[in-house]
Amino acid sequence: MEVLIVGEGRPVYFLAQQFSEKEYNMHIVTPHQDEARVLSEQTGATVLVGDGTELAAQEQAGARQADVFIALLERDEDNLIACQVAQRVFGVPYTLALIHDPEHEPIFQQLGISGTVSVTRIVSLMIEEQIGVGEVANLVALAKGRVTITELVLPHEARAINRSLSELRLPENSLVATIVRDDNVIIPSGASVFQPLDRILLVTQPDTHDETVEAFTATHA
Repeated sequence: MEVLIVGEGRPVYFLAQQFSEKEYNMHIVTPHQDEARVLSEQTGATVLVGDGTELAAQEQAGARQADVFIALLERDEDNLIACQVAQRVFGVPYTLALIHDPEHEPIFQQLGISGTVSVTRIVSLMIEEQIGVGEVANLVALAKGRVTITELVLPHEARAINRSLSELRLPENSLVATIVRDDNVIIPSGASVFQPLDRILLVTQPDTHDETVEAFTATHA
């Protein structure tokens, strides 16, 4: 797989290490000469010093051959520009952007970026999981916003409590991927019965998202 990463800092280094272990063919564009030298020596990637938002730098780094483009720059605006150049100019099939401000996610989705990763949202969810806060949270949007992965925690008063998955009659094009209960991960079947504080991972499409979440979180009348 041909992967092109543009970015700076330790996230680029650690991601490049992971990809190196998977034997991906990596190209990296970073604005810092010192980082470029370390990345080249320790990850085996082909590294270019330059501005990853610019067409010329991406072309020199091999964007035309890339299967995946990842933007890990410090500003959301730069990550958006970099992904748009990769997608629209070079036709990269899959673009992924790091987002620092979760409110920017809808913009990235509307503009056709394949996937986004929100550091703020992930850290928030990790903290909430540790302190037991129940909340519906959209973790990630895939396929240019056509698929959403959502995590929710069932409140005690939800109508889904003590009902099986088959009883809920979820809309088509929705899926319960996992149930986490007391640190145990359950791959559900139609007979799986939901309990209070179950943490559920849903896969939905935009037209089924709200109805699916409602099926789990609606309370008794």
